[in-house]
Amino acid sequence: MPTEARHPEDRFEPAAAGTTTGAERPDRWETWRLYFETTARLTARIEERLKAQGCSTMEYQLLLLLYEAPGRRMRLGELARRLVFSPSRLNYQVRVLCERGWVQRRRAEGDGRGWEAVLTAEGVQAFRRLRPDHARDVEELFFASLTDDDVARLGDLMGRVARGLGEA
Repeated sequence: MPTEARHPEDRFEPAAAGTTTGAERPDRWETWRLYFETTARLTARIEERLKAQGCSTMEYQLLLLLYEAPGRRMRLGELARRLVFSPSRLNYQVRVLCERGWVQRRRAEGDGRGWEAVLTAEGVQAFRRLRPDHARDVEELFFASLTDDDVARLGDLMGRVARGLGEA
């Protein structure tokens, strides 16, 4: 009867020649777990604080993307890509923000085939109201534990991961 590996990850082989297995470098899997669990906790804390102000993390991110977009508008396909949302999930989220009066869904200017989300004046006000507290929360929960060098290094690392996923 075969023995079960101590950790499921130990069964995986390296992706490239010359790399070591999880069994030879368990710190890799511990780092992954720490990353995964810490980002989940951080996201939950940020979500909790935004919800206390009547907004979810995804709603805030959608408002941010529209706020920073030229003309404060963006095609729905691009929004879905940037938020890593399915089209149906994005349509639901846009509908929720439309009901609040923060976003309008319109035919895309210039081609009439596509759709875009447009930040309303009320949405701009909501974003500007949420932004200072959210920035304070991110500073307190994330940046306070990091040095400037840490932030630069983390940016470099995440950029490499994003490029490896074909996203940057």
